Amino acid sequence: MKTSSSTLKLVLLSMMVAIGVVISPLLRIEGMCPTAHLINIVCAVFMGPWYALLNATLIGIIRMLFLGIPPLALTGAVFGATLSGLLYRASKGSLLLAVIGEVIGTGIIGSIVSYPIMKFLVGKGSLTLFFYTPMFLTATLMGGSVAYLFLITLKKNGMLQKIQNSLGTKI
Repeated sequence: MKTSSSTLKLVLLSMMVAIGVVISPLLRIEGMCPTAHLINIVCAVFMGPWYALLNATLIGIIRMLFLGIPPLALTGAVFGATLSGLLYRASKGSLLLAVIGEVIGTGIIGSIVSYPIMKFLVGKGSLTLFFYTPMFLTATLMGGSVAYLFLITLKKNGMLQKIQNSLGTKI
């Protein structure tokens, strides 16, 4: 019996969300969550930008509701996940551009968007526009480096192509 690619995508998405929620408090540095960026990039490469956006959103919402993480769980993930998938697709499969998309999307765009959210909605009045940028950039570089090494290994042994084919991912 052959399983449809949409079912496989939902199963993989569920697993990535579960891993993202469970591992984030374990492998976390205060103010940084490098594993979230690893998962965002892997999801973007495996399934595309819209699944990566959904993945980052679900992880962020669950972390906010059950782990007490501030809205940074969303602002620090959704832009990078989406841009990672978009650049990967636009470049026709460049893993480096997938990582760069996460770094720019989260490290720069996400950090700047986090400023007004945390200042005006959460009441952190002493923040500056680039307050979160050093932490977000550091975390994305750490998670992005691990994602790049992981995905390059999968690509070299042919597994990345097999995974993408079984998921019906279009590059």
